[in-house]
Amino acid sequence: MDEFDVDQADNKEYVLNMIKKDGKLLDFASARLQDDEEVVMEAVKQNPISLEFASKRLKNNEKIVMESVSRVGWTACYASEKLRANREIMLSGLKIDGQILYYASKEIRDDKEAVLSAVTNKGLILKYASNRLRQDKEIVLAAIKQDKRAKEYIASEELKKDEDVQAILNSPQES
Repeated sequence: MDEFDVDQADNKEYVLNMIKKDGKLLDFASARLQDDEEVVMEAVKQNPISLEFASKRLKNNEKIVMESVSRVGWTACYASEKLRANREIMLSGLKIDGQILYYASKEIRDDKEAVLSAVTNKGLILKYASNRLRQDKEIVLAAIKQDKRAKEYIASEELKKDEDVQAILNSPQES
C-alpha cells in the first residue's frame, strides 16, 4: 500500500486515487475533501467504516449513510441523530447487525419491524427496545430463541410465565 502524502491532502484527484485503494485514508484528507460528497462516497464504497471520517454535514447525507450502514450496520454510530431516526436506513443496518438498536432513536426502538429485525440476530438487544415491545410476545419469542439470556429484559411478568416462552427457555440451548 502506498503511503499517503499529507502534502496532497487537499488534492482531490490524489485523494480519490488513494481512497479507491483504502477508504479509511479519508482520515488524512483535508477537511474540505472530507466534506466533498464524491470523495466521501468513494471512500464509503471502498470501506463503509470510513464514514467515521466524513464531515458532520455528510454524516447527515442519506445516500452516503445508507451506503455505509446497509453494509456494516454498526457504522450507524457515526450517522447524524436525524439519520439514526430514519427508518429505512436503520432497518437496512438492523437486518445485518441487531446491536445497532442501541444507536437508534426512541421511535425506531418502538417500531415492531425494526426491533424484530434486531432481536432476530441479537437477542440481548431486547434491552434497548421500548417497554411496549419488551411486552410483545412475538418480539420476546424471537429474542429468546436467539439468546435465552434475553429473558432478563422481558417487561411483563405474565409473559415470562407464558407457555411458549417457558418452552423455549426450558429447551436445551442449540449450538
